[in-house]
Amino acid sequence: MLLKRKIYDRLLEWKSLNGREALLIEGARRVGKSTIVQEFAKNEYDSFLLIDFARTSKDVKDFFVKFNNDLDTLFMMLQNTYGVTLIERKSLIVFDEIQKYPVAREMLKYLVADGRYDYLETGSLISIKENVKDIVIPSEERIIKMYPMDFEEFLLAMGEEPLISYIKKCFEGCIPLERSLHDKSMQLFREYMLVGGMPQVVLTYLESHKNFMEADSVKRSILSLYREDIMKITSKNKARVIAIFDILPALLSKHEKRVVFREVQNGSFAEQYSDTFFWLTDSMIVNECRKTDNPGIAPALSASETYLKCYMCDTGLLLSHAFNENELLENEVYRQILADKLSLNEGMLYENTISQMLTASGHKLFFYTRYSEEKHRNDIEIDFLLSNNSKTKYRSFPIEVKSGKRYTTKSLLRFRDTFGDRMGGAYIIHPKNLIVKDDIICIPPYMTICL
Repeated sequence: MLLKRKIYDRLLEWKSLNGREALLIEGARRVGKSTIVQEFAKNEYDSFLLIDFARTSKDVKDFFVKFNNDLDTLFMMLQNTYGVTLIERKSLIVFDEIQKYPVAREMLKYLVADGRYDYLETGSLISIKENVKDIVIPSEERIIKMYPMDFEEFLLAMGEEPLISYIKKCFEGCIPLERSLHDKSMQLFREYMLVGGMPQVVLTYLESHKNFMEADSVKRSILSLYREDIMKITSKNKARVIAIFDILPALLSKHEKRVVFREVQNGSFAEQYSDTFFWLTDSMIVNECRKTDNPGIAPALSASETYLKCYMCDTGLLLSHAFNENELLENEVYRQILADKLSLNEGMLYENTISQMLTASGHKLFFYTRYSEEKHRNDIEIDFLLSNNSKTKYRSFPIEVKSGKRYTTKSLLRFRDTFGDRMGGAYIIHPKNLIVKDDIICIPPYMTICL
């Protein structure tokens, strides 16, 4: 079963450039990079040649050194080694797991200039300083990021394409879904929280007739791969990366979900962990959300280097990371969430899922808080702050995430009173159907795909 991925349309856009650039698809392990590239190659080219640098022989790697100034011989050796006939302007060469052999990546400047074939690369942890410190990154390379399946792709896998269209229509018209379809959409959203969007996990879930424990087994194998990657770090940051990775569920189970560095290790401070978060963010294992100090301007311009939240790239993985197999069963985690029995743990999963959906839609994540000296606590807490990215007509879009059905809008109203002249709209994401309250649009979580 092939899962439909929206990135396919971006690959088609790139192909229309007729070889003027190579394309690198970056993504965490097991998000489906190799699968989508092979499907694209089979469908859109007369022939393709795939070199998996994680498995290929030293002899093949040596071709790129011996024949770097003799492309005719390079292509001849590759065609004969792989038994593939390459056709000028009708064939694709794929460099899979390119981070394993940066020499080939550096050659892309000359391969693209040669112009005979198209070039696609895939890579995990590709941007890490350790992997590119000794090469010149080719300017002829376009980079796009691939994430776990978003909720819309999950619905497609579940055969719910008509429901997607209906959700988008209701959002555009600012009207609630019909009651039974809202209930159905919320049920599917809760399944997505539990399963996540890693393609292999989703396939296992469907093929096992919706067996959560079968899916959980696959998620744990992926988490083991991530841990193995961390253990291969050669820098001094290895211990700190492991420390943050291990306590991610604990960080997200707190009310503020902010990383407090002294709680990671006594005496720690933010500057010690800058490379740690660089590694985790660049590996795309986590989605970083930084505090902005001035919501009146584009968030990135006033982003804090020391105040941040760290969400897991996939909520299904977060669930398996937070509980061992026995805890999932003994605590009836699946049943409680499916039955909409709210708990602290579900609040953690809920907000992480929203962060995952916003990231997959191309949003950089920022949050905002304001401390009140009079009240000795935060009197404004905005979970996510989106913007229209305009330099001349900037508008901010604050979002609060509410996993329960009872809540107030005080924080958003205070934010509006302070920054209303720069606001484009305000949202609350809650488990109920769409309503408008105090000029705030309150949407169910499945409508996050529309933001």
